[in-house]
Formats: sequence, structure tokens, C-alpha cells
Amino acid sequence: MDDAALRGLTPATIAILVRRGADFAAAEDAVQDALLDAMRAWPDNPPRDPLAWLVAVAWRRYLDAVRADVARRRREDLVDADPEPTPVAGVDDTLQLYFLCAHPSLTPASAVALTLRAVGGLTTRQIAQAYLVPEATMAQRISRAKRTVSGVRFDEPGDVATVLRVLYLVFNEGYSGELDLAAEAIRLTRQLSGAIDHPEVSGLLALMLLHHARRAARTRPDGSLVPLAEQDRGRWDTRLIAEGVEILQKALARDRLGEYQAQAAIAALHADAPTTEETDWVQIVEWYDELVRLTDSPVARLNRAVAVGEADGAPAGLAALAVLDPSPPRYAAVAAYLHERAGDLDRAAGLYAEAARRATSTPERDHLTSQAARLNAVLRQGSGDTRNG
Repeated sequence: MDDAALRGLTPATIAILVRRGADFAAAEDAVQDALLDAMRAWPDNPPRDPLAWLVAVAWRRYLDAVRADVARRRREDLVDADPEPTPVAGVDDTLQLYFLCAHPSLTPASAVALTLRAVGGLTTRQIAQAYLVPEATMAQRISRAKRTVSGVRFDEPGDVATVLRVLYLVFNEGYSGELDLAAEAIRLTRQLSGAIDHPEVSGLLALMLLHHARRAARTRPDGSLVPLAEQDRGRWDTRLIAEGVEILQKALARDRLGEYQAQAAIAALHADAPTTEETDWVQIVEWYDELVRLTDSPVARLNRAVAVGEADGAPAGLAALAVLDPSPPRYAAVAAYLHERAGDLDRAAGLYAEAARRATSTPERDHLTSQAARLNAVLRQGSGDTRNG
């Protein structure tokens, strides 16, 4: 069994321990220990029933912890429990674990860390390396999160939308070091889709697959960004695109539209176009209209202005942009692009420079800076040609 498959058993194992009376924090610790034991033992002696093995070992680990602290915990009744009961897999328990790790009382950062640890089965060190923070810092974050949800009833109803937001946050982190968070988010969303029949879960999975399909073409060897219009579409993963489109179509057929389905529909239209010029921008604008209706998101409104500029011309895009709030960081970048499309290179160059100063990531800042430099070079060349004439 590979590492991902092993970690895929984590939520069910934790859920079984919690159902037997373990508190969430202690169950999660015990399962982490059991996973380490499995990594050492399974290559030479794989079990016939991996879940039963994990439950048995994790239960022993939990009982050992109870025995070591029995006076304080007053849990003597658990010490005599059968250490190797037959586990009963429970899809509902797994789903509740997703809800617990994305509980509204947690900050987004804590919910992401707890989800990766308890549902994803990742070690604290792996999560810390992915987020480029010290392991001690991440350990404190996870410990605080576990304390926060320790009193939450495991059978309380959860919020699917909150779980999906957490998974989308994980996906948007991409990858760093040895841990590919985008791939991990896809794995966890696939797992969630097996535990719950919900069109927005399918919509998010489709969205992730469609975006992930473009990953190889999104950056140059030096790490710089490649805009969508300049990407080599021959490097897009057609298998992932086909899977994402199929999942999306089934979700849309249920006629319960949500924001992730709308975003996935936009991504599918981009993926379907052989070139930027052949993109169905009119239909993309219509999907952005739906997305704005569903979310009233400033980002969706900005992206809609770009799509309007492509569908109806740069002046129309600038008119759509003019009525929007200019405070979002990407506003200047969108304005720069539309002004360049309209032929106002001087204004566009200044806006690209402004957008670079407001960029939230180094690759984005570098890209916008290079765009400003490119236009300034064109303007200087134009001025030189005028003087020479």
C-alpha cells in the first residue's frame, strides 16, 4: 500500500476511535503513532485488513496513554476494554471528521492544518515544511486547533460549504518542498466525494482537476509565470481535463448550481478552447454573471470585467471595471491589461507598476514588473522613432 492510500485510512480510523469513547485529540495522536508503526511494519508484513490493523494498533496506543494518565483522566473503565475489536467502517463518521476539522470556531489557517493532519494523515513536520514555518510553530497551531474542537459533539451537523472552503485553501497553496498540496487537496476532495453526494463537492473536484491540468504550462523553467493566453496548450493534461468536464457535467445536470460549479464551468470553457482567440468569451461572461449572483465576490467581478473586455472589446471591459471597488489588490492589474488592450500604453505601464507594488506573491510581482518594463521599452522606442523622424 502506498503512502497516499495509507493516509487515506486516517479519517475512518480516527472516527472509529472517537465513536468508542476516545476524545478527538487523543484519538488523532494515537492514529498518528499507528501510521508510523504501519510505515515501518507493512513493507515486510502487509496486513490482510489494513483498516482493522490501524484501528487495533491505534486503540492500543490510546489505551496506553489512558493507563499512563489514568488518575487524571479517570477513565479506568476504558482500560479493560477489548484492544482488538472488529472495526466497522462508517462513511458518516468520516464525513463528520471533515466537518470537525473545518469547524467554524477555527481560523482558516488552523482548519487547514488540522484537516491536513487528521483527515490527510500528514505529519506535523510535513505540514510545516509545506507552509514554510518551523515545526514547533505548526505543532502549536495544531494543538490549539485540537483543543478548540475537543468539546464539539462528533455527531453535530456540519457545514459542507466550510469544508469546501478549507479544501480550496489547501489547493490554492499549490506546492512547496516535497509535499504537493494541490495534489493532496485533490485526494482529500475525491475522498470527500465518496462520503457525500453533493453537487458542490463534485464542482470543487472538477474545478481542481481543470486547474491542475494546466499546471505544467503555468510556469517557465526559471519559475516565472506564464499567462493563460501564452501557455502551451499542448502541455495541458487532457486526461484530467476530460475527467473534470465529465464530473462537472454530472453535477450541473442536478440543477443545484453553486459557486464551485460555476467556477468549474468557466475553467472548462478555457480548457475547451484550442487558442485564446477561439475561447467562448460570451459564455464565460454569462457564467461570471452567475458567479457574481451566487457570491457577490469582488474577485469574480474583476474577472468578469476582463471577460467582458475579451467578448465586447476593451472599452466595454473598462466600463465594467469603472463601477467596481478599486481596493482589491488585483484591480490595478486588471485595469493595466484592459488599458493596454485599448491602446493606452502609457497608462497601462503605470498601472502594471502599481499592480506590482500591490502584488501578494513574488512570482506575480515579478510578472507585473516585467509587463511594466516591456511597455516602457515600447514607449521609449516610440519616442526615439519620433525624434529620429
